[in-house]
Order: sequence, then C-alpha cells, then structure tokens
Amino acid sequence: MSEKENKKSLVEIRGVDKRYELDGEVTYALAGIDLDIYQGEYLSLMGPSGSGKSTLFNMIGALDVPTGGTVTVGGVSLPDLSSLERSYFRGKHIGYVFQAYNLIPFLSALENVSLSQTLAGADDEEAKEKAIEKLTYVGLGERLDHTPGELSGGQQQRVAIARALVNDPAILLADEPTANLDFKTGEQIIDIFKNLVKDSGVTVISATHDHRMLAVSDRIVWIKSGKIDKIEEVDQMDIQVGSIH
Repeated sequence: MSEKENKKSLVEIRGVDKRYELDGEVTYALAGIDLDIYQGEYLSLMGPSGSGKSTLFNMIGALDVPTGGTVTVGGVSLPDLSSLERSYFRGKHIGYVFQAYNLIPFLSALENVSLSQTLAGADDEEAKEKAIEKLTYVGLGERLDHTPGELSGGQQQRVAIARALVNDPAILLADEPTANLDFKTGEQIIDIFKNLVKDSGVTVISATHDHRMLAVSDRIVWIKSGKIDKIEEVDQMDIQVGSIH
C-alpha cells in the first residue's frame, strides 16, 4: 500500500458546485470540485482573484454551503447542518487566521485568546490557562498583557494564531497570513505553521501566494475558473522565492 493510500482523508469534497443567478444569468464560482485533504497535511490553495479559491476555502470552513455536491469534514456532512450547527462546528473544529489580524483592540493578548475559550463554554480559569499555553507556544508568553497596539504586526499575527488554536481545532485555515508582514516576520509565522503540523497533527490549509509557504506545503491545489486545474506534490517541484519551476 502506498504512503498516500495510508493517509486518512479528513476533508472529502465531491462534485461541489456554487452557483449564483442574477437576471436569468447563472455564474459558477465552483464547477464540479472533487478533492481529498488528509489528516495532518499542509495544503496550499493557489489561484487568481475570482478563481473560486476563496469560495472553496469557505466551504471547507463551514462558512458557506454548496449549491450542489457534498463537503464532509471528519465524517460530518456540512451542507446537512443547520446554520446554528455549522456555527458550533466551526467553533469546535476549525481555527481561522486571516491577512488582517482581526484582534479586539482594547483587549490584551491574553483576553483576545481566552475569549474564544469562554465562548466555547470554558470557565474563566480554564480559558486563561489554555490561552497562556497557546500564547507561549507561539512565543508570546511574556507579552500576555499587551494590547494589539503595543505589539508589532508579526506579534499580532501570532496572537491571532494562538486564538485560532485555543480550542484545539482539527483544521487551521490560513488566508494570506503573511501578506502584511516583512520577510523575516513572515518566515517566523511559516515556521509556526510547519511546526503545528509536526507537533500536533493539525491539518493546515492556506490560501497564499507566498512561495515560502508553498515550499513547506505537502501539496498545492491550483484553482482556475471554479475548477481544479492541477494538484502538485511539493517534493516534486522546485520552488524558490519569486519563482516556481
């Protein structure tokens, strides 16, 4: 049995369409997507603006539902869930890291992270302990009481990563997480994602154009005009900063 056959599919996408109709005209954001994403995999999604990449990203994250086809995450069919059930599923199983850090400006790093635990039902002490654990993991154990305005961009993104991890999600969705960061700081963020896969078995799915992030991925899925154009194994590619061969 090959290594790929030994892998366990965490996300199964079958025949997924996303259609919009306006004045009798039908537009497809996604047009027949089939994709397996494996547990503990680092997958990158690539595609130009309007390719359907963000729509697929939102399907995996239970933020949107397909017009046709199925999206199954951990054996749960997301389109079959109610809006409230999808919200609960997101909070329990999926973490998000965005290009904009989306931190609450008047809360400390500790409060920004522990809030997610509190909303998930943890008591104050449990939420605080878990938040300290995750902030320490991303290298901010000594900046717990600092507000976003007192932190650099890279530090704010690390707070956002800690917040995404505080509920121990199975999947971390990262949307252009290094786009607002300088080269060195971006490399630090990439190292965190790489170590997450190795240390915790978290499945990382990134939408990115950063070749450094592509280089540490297991596979790259190229989206074009709402369809998968190609899927490439990174270890079979020559990826350099500024170019892909």
